[in-house]
Amino acid sequence: MTRSFSIETTTQHPAESLFDLSLGIDAHVGSMRRSGETVVAGTAHGRIGLGESVTWRARHFGIWFRLTTKITVLERPRRFVDEQTDGPFRRFRHEHTFRDGPEGGTVMEDRITLASPVLGFVLERPVLVPYLRRLIEKRNQFLLDALDARAGRD
Repeated sequence: MTRSFSIETTTQHPAESLFDLSLGIDAHVGSMRRSGETVVAGTAHGRIGLGESVTWRARHFGIWFRLTTKITVLERPRRFVDEQTDGPFRRFRHEHTFRDGPEGGTVMEDRITLASPVLGFVLERPVLVPYLRRLIEKRNQFLLDALDARAGRD
């Protein structure tokens, strides 16, 4: 079964800054430090680009996973999409959109579409979707904190 969910994050930071940081490999690793996420292949540092792939290794639910994603759409500074090309899901698609928000800020929307392997669908709604939602929310807060820290140095 396929499941989808969205998360909106509002900030006063410009879309360009948030967009660029969202593509940053080092920022992603920092935001996923609790799961021990590391790059094991592909684009390892800097900003990932259109058509580029990265393979992540991370521990979730006490199990080590590998997930390879590819940037399939990149429309700076409004939208990019990363999709699983190899990994634990039958399908995993993460669309990031950035639009003008209230009072000159930015609204970042994360749209996740996933399909679990056979039998995994039983755990999608009660376990996996809430877990992924929390993971994305923590990642987004990490990005905003990083932008706040940069703004404080300027």
